[in-house]
Order: sequence, then C-alpha cells, then structure tokens
Amino acid sequence: ASAMSGEVGREFEHLTGATIIEGFGLSEASPVTHSNPSDGSARIGSIGLPLPNTDVRLVDLETGTREVRPGEIGEMTIKGPQIMQGYLDDPEETAVALRNGWLFTGDLATVSKEGFFEIVDRKKDMIITGGLNVYPTEVEELIKQHPSVQTCAVVGVPDRKYGELVCAWIVPAAGSSPDIEELKSFCREKLSGYKVPREFRMCDALPENFLGKVGRIDLRKRAA
Repeated sequence: ASAMSGEVGREFEHLTGATIIEGFGLSEASPVTHSNPSDGSARIGSIGLPLPNTDVRLVDLETGTREVRPGEIGEMTIKGPQIMQGYLDDPEETAVALRNGWLFTGDLATVSKEGFFEIVDRKKDMIITGGLNVYPTEVEELIKQHPSVQTCAVVGVPDRKYGELVCAWIVPAAGSSPDIEELKSFCREKLSGYKVPREFRMCDALPENFLGKVGRIDLRKRAA
C-alpha cells in the first residue's frame, strides 16, 4: 500500500478514537522492517523505528556509500534476518539491490535524532529539473489541500533545457473547475519556484494498479 497522508490519519483518529500505528515493509524484506511503537509515542507520517535485529542506514544518492545525517534525505538501506537472498534467476538485479549484505530499497527517507524514519518518495519517482531534486509527494500533499482538487499526482516530463519539468495531473473535486493560474499561485505561496508544476493537466481519475498505487509510469507516458 502507499503511505497514508497525515490529514487522513489525524481525521481517522479524531472520528474513531483509535490510534493509527504505521509501519513499513517490502516484498524483499519478508515483509516488515519498521513499525511505530504501540505505547502512545507513534508519530503520524512516520514509519516508526526499525524492528529488533534490523539495521537501517540512509546513504547518499550519488555513491550509495556515505551515510547521511539526521534530517538529510538519503536512500534507505536495510540489513537483517528478513532480507531476501536474491531475485530468482536474476543475478544482475540481485547485484543492484544487494550490496555487501545491505538491501538498497529505492526508497528515499529521512530519520529524526530520535530514530524515527519518514519516507519522502521513491528514488525512481524523483524529478530532476535544472539539476535540482523535486519530490513528487511534497508537491502532491500541497495541491491536495486546494478546495477545487479531489486528488492529484505529480510526475516529471522530458525537457531539452531542464532535463525534466514538473507536471501535475489533477482530478477536480465534485462540481469544481480548477483554475490553473490559481493553482500555480497557490503552489508558489508554499513551494520554491523550481518545485511549482509547469503544467497542470485535468483527468477524470488517476490510473492505479491492483494495490491502489498510482500508475506514475502511465502518467509520465501520457504527459510526454
């Protein structure tokens, strides 16, 4: 499943009185690596702390060898008894994912000084425009706050000058007709200029796979 938005988590807790306990896992880790504590210290938006006997490092995106500091974005690498031995009959992909016993997840994250991890985005979804990194989730979370927007997805599209441009696919809220210039102004109030989408495209629904995750590959192809 995809990450739960903080707004949804807080609303659910308010309406039900229940406590949301988020965690994280992937098929290559059989399948859980992190969980929030159940003692009341859970943090909405965080995947929590590594499970016992599980080591987690965040490494730089360029070399994958330097461990980043708390608060800095890095690729999450994991070592533990739940990590796979490799991909079946695929030594090349195995060599990319497993390096010196560490699983390179492809997930970008930060870690607090207290050790709580928070997913930023998928490495393959990161947009590089003019040499600057844009994380789609950050832009999406802001756009979703606009009253004329039901949901959205942000992708990169090829551009000769900048490498990629930021493109936002918008599903309008019921009865709304979003104004593109208004959406751009809304984004400029909270985002650095290079993160503001250059293009806004309207659609009736976002493509999703069987897990309910947005099909960014399909949106990138359609935008390109």
